[in-house]
Amino acid sequence: MYLRRKIDEYLTSWKRDPEHKPLIVKGARQTGKTASVLRFAKENYDSVVYINFALEKKFLGIVDDGYDVATVIKKITFIDPMKEFIPGETVIIFDEIQENPDIATTLKAFREDGRYDVICSGSLLGINYKKIHSNSVGNKTDYEMHSLDFEEFLWAKGYREEQIREILEHMIDLRPFSATEITLWKSLFLDYCVLGGMPEVVRRYIESGNFSGSLELQRQIRLDYEEDIRKYAEGLDQTKIVSVYRSVPVQLARENKKFQFNMVSKNARSREYTGCIEWLIDAGVVVACHCLNFPELPLKGNEDMSRFKLYYPDTGLLVAALDDEAQEDLRANRNLGVYKGALYENFVAEAFVKQGLGLFYYKKENSTLEEDFFVRTQNELIPVEVKSNDKRSKSLATLIRSDNYSDIHHGIKLGDFNIGKAGGIITFPYFCAFRIREYLKTWIWK
Repeated sequence: MYLRRKIDEYLTSWKRDPEHKPLIVKGARQTGKTASVLRFAKENYDSVVYINFALEKKFLGIVDDGYDVATVIKKITFIDPMKEFIPGETVIIFDEIQENPDIATTLKAFREDGRYDVICSGSLLGINYKKIHSNSVGNKTDYEMHSLDFEEFLWAKGYREEQIREILEHMIDLRPFSATEITLWKSLFLDYCVLGGMPEVVRRYIESGNFSGSLELQRQIRLDYEEDIRKYAEGLDQTKIVSVYRSVPVQLARENKKFQFNMVSKNARSREYTGCIEWLIDAGVVVACHCLNFPELPLKGNEDMSRFKLYYPDTGLLVAALDDEAQEDLRANRNLGVYKGALYENFVAEAFVKQGLGLFYYKKENSTLEEDFFVRTQNELIPVEVKSNDKRSKSLATLIRSDNYSDIHHGIKLGDFNIGKAGGIITFPYFCAFRIREYLKTWIWK
């Protein structure tokens, strides 16, 4: 069973572009890169030359004698004479390139030659991407792939695009959902929060119609990530990297979600762990939300890199990290309990990242003024608050009303409620978070 992905349309557009460059599809492991690339290749080319450097070690030396196209193809066909290269009809897929990053040096030659399309794929876990980038700068196109977002999950459930688009139309028109609509979307959203978007987890859920085996799969993926840390994190303290990764759920459960090194280890110092955190971010298994120096435009360059929060880019893996009692409460009783705020905040962070939005928050020193996230239009900075209850949004109201924050005039609040507007604040249900970027393109304060 193949799950429709957004990369499908991207790959089609890439091939149609007469000037397309070799493509590198990157992302964390098990997000569906290989399945999507192979399906596209088999449907669009007469010949597919697939090389997996992790499973087929015999191909690791194909660039030993040079990086030009003729030499590389000669090496490949010497190792496997059955591989067929038809000019204009062949795509070469180099998979698991983290095992052989030097292959990126050939991309310039393949681009200039022009007879064969090339797609590289690999996990950010272990990819020496700086080396790959430097070896192929100007001669490649990058595409970053994540686990399924909420829209892709709804596709898997059988919902049509026009049905899903109704969510955005409700947002644009500020038209509340009916009781039936909001009950349905909330139920689907909670299922997605529990499952996350890892393709194998979603596939099993769709095929079985229940959650059986999903927790075991999620926990195995977490173990696989930790295994890869020990395999690929060279020159760093691998135990510290694992400790940081495991500490994220505990950090998010606290009222103050700013990452605190002393929660990783009692006497931990930031300089001892900075490289570990950067490795996890580069690997795609955590995402960072940096604190703004001041809530104003521009966002980039205005962040304090020493103050940040960490989230998992797949909320299902965060759920899988909870203890057994919390798992039972969440899955059997659909009760998020005290962890509700952290789960929903992680989901919003995940939804923003999957839309290509940056993650920024603000916490004023020696003050209770704090805001979860920020997005922007062309001229306006918009604070976004994630609420796990129906209490007043004091910080959001302060940012909107105070003359000190000249770029802020309105705010967005995401929570367990319907669409509404009051006092410069628009409210949306949590499940609307995956449409925020499209909504902002239509932003006109009504």
